Amino acid sequence: MTPRLDAFGLVVADMARSLAFYRKVGLDIPAGADTEPHVEFTLPGGVRLMFDTVETVRSFEPDWSPPGGSQMSLALRCADPAEVDSVYAEMTDAGYQGHLKPWDTPWGQRYAVLRDPDGNGVDLYAPLESATG
Repeated sequence: MTPRLDAFGLVVADMARSLAFYRKVGLDIPAGADTEPHVEFTLPGGVRLMFDTVETVRSFEPDWSPPGGSQMSLALRCADPAEVDSVYAEMTDAGYQGHLKPWDTPWGQRYAVLRDPDGNGVDLYAPLESATG
């Protein structure tokens, strides 16, 4: 058997705050999950996204502590460059932390980076009009 990517997880300090961020950025997270210690749902394409509170992780690994700095990021594809700009503006206007304002990359994408409530990078991107593919 060859392992295949089935899910990835985030450890969060405040479940409700984190789920509010990801709902606002456009993920369809089940309602009523804000007080749960573990939340998971299937993304389009079949991969699951899981959230666990710090307390949940410490229930089976008592000495767990978060690594220093952001260790990963999620990349969310937008419909077009204008959507990168509008989602970034909507999120920062709502009080969420912007990390890198939208810019045109040398590799042919409109790109921006937000930080979720736990400091993880959330990249927004779309191919530039002139880019192919």
